Amino acid sequence: MTGTQGARVLTVSCSADGPTAAIEGEGSFAVLTATDAAGALTRLDEADCVVVVDDADLDAVGVLEAVRERDTEIPVVVVADDETVASRAVAAGVDEFVPKTTSDAERRLLERLRAALEGAPPLRTDGAARMPIENLGVREELRLKERAIDEAPVGVTIADADRPDEPMVYINDAFERLTGYPKERVVGRNCRFLQGDDSDPEAVAAMREAVDSGSSVSVELLNYRKDGEPFWNRVDIAPVHGADGEVSHFVGFQTDITERKEAEMELKRERRNLEHLLARINGLLKDVTRELVGSERRAEVERGVCDSVAAVDTYEFAWIGVPDRSSDTLAATASAGEWAVRTDDLGVDLAASDLLPAAIAYETGELQVVTDRAELTAIAEQSPWMDAEVVRGIAAVPLVYGETTYGVLSLYTTEEAALNEHERVVLEAIGRAAATALNALERGRMLATDSVRQLDVETTDEGLFFVDLSERTGCSLTYNGSVYREDGSVLMFFRSDGDAAAILDTVERYPHIASAEVIHEHGGETLFEFAVTNDSLPATLAERGVRICEIGVVDGVATIELELPSEGDVRAIADLLSERYPETDIVAQRERERPPSTRQAFVADVEDRLTERQLTALQKAHVSGFYEWDRPVTGDTLAESMGIGRATYHQHLRAAERKLIEAFFER
Repeated sequence: MTGTQGARVLTVSCSADGPTAAIEGEGSFAVLTATDAAGALTRLDEADCVVVVDDADLDAVGVLEAVRERDTEIPVVVVADDETVASRAVAAGVDEFVPKTTSDAERRLLERLRAALEGAPPLRTDGAARMPIENLGVREELRLKERAIDEAPVGVTIADADRPDEPMVYINDAFERLTGYPKERVVGRNCRFLQGDDSDPEAVAAMREAVDSGSSVSVELLNYRKDGEPFWNRVDIAPVHGADGEVSHFVGFQTDITERKEAEMELKRERRNLEHLLARINGLLKDVTRELVGSERRAEVERGVCDSVAAVDTYEFAWIGVPDRSSDTLAATASAGEWAVRTDDLGVDLAASDLLPAAIAYETGELQVVTDRAELTAIAEQSPWMDAEVVRGIAAVPLVYGETTYGVLSLYTTEEAALNEHERVVLEAIGRAAATALNALERGRMLATDSVRQLDVETTDEGLFFVDLSERTGCSLTYNGSVYREDGSVLMFFRSDGDAAAILDTVERYPHIASAEVIHEHGGETLFEFAVTNDSLPATLAERGVRICEIGVVDGVATIELELPSEGDVRAIADLLSERYPETDIVAQRERERPPSTRQAFVADVEDRLTERQLTALQKAHVSGFYEWDRPVTGDTLAESMGIGRATYHQHLRAAERKLIEAFFER
């Protein structure tokens, strides 16, 4: 059919008036009538189109379904005042749908009727451009739109603005999945049933205001699924206007944003925790630092740390244990807190089969935290002074600087959540600060003391490059001194009677030697410069306030003379050497007096005046014999060894000599 003039229209209605009266009044259609499905089927073959009016006495969708069983092609228009009927009608294959109660229902019916007869949708009256989807035909267009809405990944609802309390007349499948409520339970209700005790009243009020004013709104609020599970829901509501310009419906979109909101809240919690952590670190470290800066002896450092930590409400008790090599224990040197505990009761056995947290922290150099109730009970059995019923956590903080562990700070708390991840950051920072202070005191005492302890060491350990070098080449080596550089590496100088080429070839096998070169050859001996890395023996010892005085190596056997403060921990140095170089023994130790401290002050003053290059140039000139009467080495050679020109080397050397002389005459 190419037109609508004279088309035969079968109207199925229980009432003679209503929108269908406009069809007879229009005058261009041949009107057939029926009052039920049976009557419609009887006259179906006579009709070009069917119009069915839904009401209490006639199920329009039932008539539609009956017609479709007989004829799948004949156009069918349904007139109804219920959006649910529209949804069922589309599913049953309706071609056009006309709202029954709108003010322009008759005009719409005539437009839809002509469109159904012509097989194309009517022209749009709102001025909007036609979409390609409208070329599919009304039936396919409606089906596609419904499928798109039903299969949309967000919840879609339509609420009737003309009914009391704006009940929902449509929900899609995603809304069911999102909320857990089936369609038959929620259609006809206002969607506020999703709200609960923790739903934001401001967001709820914003939605209510938008609905009352017929405007759009977007809010984020906590809703609840059918099983009571809360979820964060982004709700977007927009009004739908009828032909008269009035709001007829509201369309709503619900999006589950729980993951994003939880991530945002977690970020806020982390930020608050971080702010708390920073405040705690700043406060506690400030207290600890104040104690450390004012301390002149190790005992003052240890007591100050315990007092500062125990003053915090989080901790009930704190004590510091230091290694006692004579008994192989951690012996308590300071304690503070609410508990009255004898110092002698706090010792920890380092050789026990079942090590306590403090012993593990000392052995591993890593923070140990225990919060498990069973483990705390087991620890209490080895520590009778500790009450396992009240203790909820133990932290053992190693006081580590470089490779040296000066002791362990042990802390006890009665708060189960006290030793969290952030708190551990604070404790580790305290441990580093205390160890740094102890290291500074040890090194300062080495410089200031008039009394030193001298250790004589004998070793055949091939882990020491000069021992292995002597063994492999058959040469003897004599230590001429070291230059300590700012990057932690060390230049070690050795004289040797061996073959220079063989020594340089052998040195390439040692990973701790970055470079080696000949400084000069004189009188049957060669002076070598070995650049060793910052984890070498001299750098490691220097970090602990130990100075290498002499090294002599013959046939793979080295004798080493070391100097350390008389109050230094000889056992710790001995353990360090034996651990790194097992074939090493302490053969003698003795105390001797140093020259007056004014000499140390003089040396420190000179070193402060010299730049690194000036000090290196001066030390190289000294250890190479540059100042001897027969001068076995030239300035060119020394300049080349530093990788600089002769003129630049002499500039550094002259500047160093000038500063040295100035310091001498100014003293």
